[in-house]
Amino acid sequence: MTEKKYVLAIDQGTTSSRAIIFDHAGRIVSVGQLEHEQIFPRAGWVEHDAIEIWENVREVVAQALAKAELNKDNIVAVGITNQRETTLVWDRTTGKPVHNAIVWQDTRTQKIVDELGGDVGPDRYKERVGLPLATYFAGPKVNWILDNVEGARAKAEAGDLVMGTMDTWVLWNLTGGVNGGVHVTDVTNASRTMLMDLRTLDWDQEIAADMGIPMSMLPEIKSSAEVYGVGRAQGLLPGVPIAGILGDQQAATFGQACFETGMAKNTYGTGCFMLMNTGEEIVPSKNGLLTTVCYRIGEQKPVYALEGSIAVAGSLVQWLRDNLRMFDSAPEIEQLASTVEDNGGAYVVPAFSGLFAPYWRSDARGAIVGLTRYVNRGHIARAVLEATAYQTREVLDAMEADSGVKLAELKVDGGMTANETLMQFQADQLGVDVVRPVVAETTALGAAYAAGIAVGFWNGEQDVIDNWAEDKRWSPAMADDERARLYRNWKKAVTKTFDWVDDDVVE
Repeated sequence: MTEKKYVLAIDQGTTSSRAIIFDHAGRIVSVGQLEHEQIFPRAGWVEHDAIEIWENVREVVAQALAKAELNKDNIVAVGITNQRETTLVWDRTTGKPVHNAIVWQDTRTQKIVDELGGDVGPDRYKERVGLPLATYFAGPKVNWILDNVEGARAKAEAGDLVMGTMDTWVLWNLTGGVNGGVHVTDVTNASRTMLMDLRTLDWDQEIAADMGIPMSMLPEIKSSAEVYGVGRAQGLLPGVPIAGILGDQQAATFGQACFETGMAKNTYGTGCFMLMNTGEEIVPSKNGLLTTVCYRIGEQKPVYALEGSIAVAGSLVQWLRDNLRMFDSAPEIEQLASTVEDNGGAYVVPAFSGLFAPYWRSDARGAIVGLTRYVNRGHIARAVLEATAYQTREVLDAMEADSGVKLAELKVDGGMTANETLMQFQADQLGVDVVRPVVAETTALGAAYAAGIAVGFWNGEQDVIDNWAEDKRWSPAMADDERARLYRNWKKAVTKTFDWVDDDVVE
């Protein structure tokens, strides 16, 4: 390969869209990034404007190319990664969404989820799809749109409407939109809809029927690394192969080179997501985790994973910044937390959208407990950081119980890994080393690797392993009795959030 060839990754995330150009060594060449609006029509509802997101994607690709002084001829492939369960329904003839995208954090589908569970309960489809019935996943969101947008169901049944997660929306527009756009998703994103059978990797017609979703709406399911189409959007990467798609957490697992059974990574973003590679084996969870597709390269067998999903991590810091105005920029939380030696007895449980793994309690809501007159802003800031570490420990405990594998170390990535206080406390709580790679943007990097492997720019997983390099390591330094005391109090704090939403609470 000549030195002027690169791979571009589009990372369509919860709070922003980014385009990152990587060289053959897996290093960042340039970045374009734009935030998009977070829309909160009602308590518990979270939406995005998909048109704004597509316009931002176009803009960030142009930014990244311009900063690196590159053009389409320098790009051998494009990979896409995305906020996974965020769901959109649009008109295939006009290209316009019939409703804003419903974000993965949104809780409006609770009644639909309860009705689907019926007498069986949340595990009705779990054996087939690896997921409990929860507001988190995509299928019920489509059901809600068809039932609540005037004329949507009739249009869907006439074949005019299609659905997709954000990877599908970006790909469809990149490859021409209404003019022949490719309507495809990959196995990792499909595994987050509640509509795909983990064994066959096909849509389950019975579940789709139960959710009132016509099969004509569903995208074709492909592997995570193959050429889906080429750029055909006006002026945007014409002729460049779009060759990789991975949901953001699976992309980070791929970028972290977690290719061996038992390897795990944790991504600290808007939420917090830990994945453990379980190889070609589907491991059902008995401890509140999700069974999901980790990745599939071309025609190779799929690789599966156990996942612990935490709804609120970085977004709790945003809440402290934007809603409570405790500081002006997110990195300032570390400075504020460092003004105190501990949490002062305070615990923050961020159950803003209920509790995800390992509890799956949609009736929970956030709480600050253990308050005394002694507690100040510094203690609250520290408790906010610690909440992410405690939630991660709960997930790891469940993962070790399900897999029977004792984790040797945890690979970490995402924006919050820049917070040294959090990373040290995380190592203290887990009792194992926490390791950050040189390239912390592993979500975009994983999508780039998948696309580059599909077109032969990289030779497969070994190139990813060879490119991975350690940047920093944190080792446990807390006494065992203190570690146990803090965690015991955290578990007690979590119980105070249960049963908040009942018939008297209107959201």
